Amino acid sequence: MDAARRARNRPNGTLDPVSTTSSSPLEPLDAAGFEALALGSVPLAATLGLKVDRFDRDGAVVRLPWSATALRPGGSVSGPAMMTLADIALWGAVLARIGHEPLCVTTDLTFHFLAKPRHADVLAEARLLRLGRTLAIAEVRLLSEGSDQPVAHAVGTYAIPSRTGPDGAPA
Repeated sequence: MDAARRARNRPNGTLDPVSTTSSSPLEPLDAAGFEALALGSVPLAATLGLKVDRFDRDGAVVRLPWSATALRPGGSVSGPAMMTLADIALWGAVLARIGHEPLCVTTDLTFHFLAKPRHADVLAEARLLRLGRTLAIAEVRLLSEGSDQPVAHAVGTYAIPSRTGPDGAPA
């Protein structure tokens, strides 16, 4: 059995990051690289001033700084701002494992608002639940900075583009 097939058949059903790519692995990312990719690829993320606090194989933590830009009437952080924060953190959890793949896109996002955020930065703590050849599933908890009570929870599914080998055949 070849190495890629063994990786696909690991007991926990996850793939080694290299096995999701062609014979040449994707370029790895660090926190600064992912933040630059996110802010450069998603204009709303840049407008909101999102910051990457942590980015590693265990997931990603992304920060939405407290700002009037993210508020809705009544002074609460808006739903679209929190959903953008969640989506970027989930994307980060996936890319932390597979490497630099800008075309890894959201195919599903289930979002639950749990409480009104405090007047503080909102943190999104994302982790990967399952990584396959073509799909990844991750979850994220959103918390007001200084609190351990979640203000929102989301689960997202991301499509991983198929890669081809040097001969043009699927890898």
